[in-house]
Amino acid sequence: MPPSRAPDDPLLEAARAALEEGRPEEALARAEEALASSPRSPKALHYRAAALEELGKTAEARTAYERALERGKDDPALWLDAARFLVDGLTEEEEERVDLLEGLSRVRRGRRLLDRAEDPLLEVDLLLVEARALSRLARDDEALASLERAEKIAPGDPEVLREKGLALYELCRFEEAEAALAAAEAADRDDASTVHALGLLAERRGDLDLARRFFKRARRLAPEDFPRPPGLSNEAFEAAVEDALLELPEGVRRYLANVAISVEDLPNDEDLLAADPPLSPGILGLFRGAPYGRKASMDPWSHFPSAIVLYQRNLERYARSRDEVVEEIRRTLVHEVGHFLGLDEDELYERGLE
Repeated sequence: MPPSRAPDDPLLEAARAALEEGRPEEALARAEEALASSPRSPKALHYRAAALEELGKTAEARTAYERALERGKDDPALWLDAARFLVDGLTEEEEERVDLLEGLSRVRRGRRLLDRAEDPLLEVDLLLVEARALSRLARDDEALASLERAEKIAPGDPEVLREKGLALYELCRFEEAEAALAAAEAADRDDASTVHALGLLAERRGDLDLARRFFKRARRLAPEDFPRPPGLSNEAFEAAVEDALLELPEGVRRYLANVAISVEDLPNDEDLLAADPPLSPGILGLFRGAPYGRKASMDPWSHFPSAIVLYQRNLERYARSRDEVVEEIRRTLVHEVGHFLGLDEDELYERGLE
């Protein structure tokens, strides 16, 4: 997003217009012309970074935003774009958490700098990026608080309503989530994420015909984001589980020897709400029972047999083919074995089992 106020410099004005009209090559050329005469111009640096981002030159854009922030420390719009670059344009999976934390820091810096009375819509944009960062960090209760602040500024805004609905869904507040998402869809019927989330809610309450209609519509609106899942039969899915087990390292299989593995369509409310905060309805699997070596303890789970549950519909949504289903099952089993061994989420992340 270009700086909120149009600059007087003709080159910068041309760069701004080119970005707004979807011509990033031209925007980059004009920004670099401006930098040739004024190498420290914060707006020119900002435009250059934004143009590089639009062109998919991620590594150059990352450096360009860092350079722009050195010169434009007082510009909340620049902090917004520099944050959004990290939160919405994540690259390497292993850098994801680092990027999200840095993006969260940037967007909060922008909020501190902002004169809210002067530009309330910029405050909404900042709050939206903050909420998305928090949600991706599994801090959905904090994300919801940011979205409720945004909703006070822009009631009825479809993007705010969508993000609020998604946060409520992750918090297992399903009726509230559906109300927010239905309002978002009424305001913008062409948002695929909203439509898909309504499908997830319909599926959870057992209205499978309505869910299929929502999923089909989301797929039509954004086929790359919401491809048709493989849709394996129960027998074919169980065969995929067997294939995934065969692909596990011997050490992992050894731990699974006395662990029951079962398949369910979706996680039930009881399992989701047993944790605080609740588990995500989109979880791929769940370990039930006491961790390895704690059977004789006072752990309340210790009298239950150890078991791993795989959630077929959620796993299939992550895949476009049977081979990808097998890979997702394999990764989920490794992750849940980590829980069986008593590792928490941070420890799983550190060991690459997340």
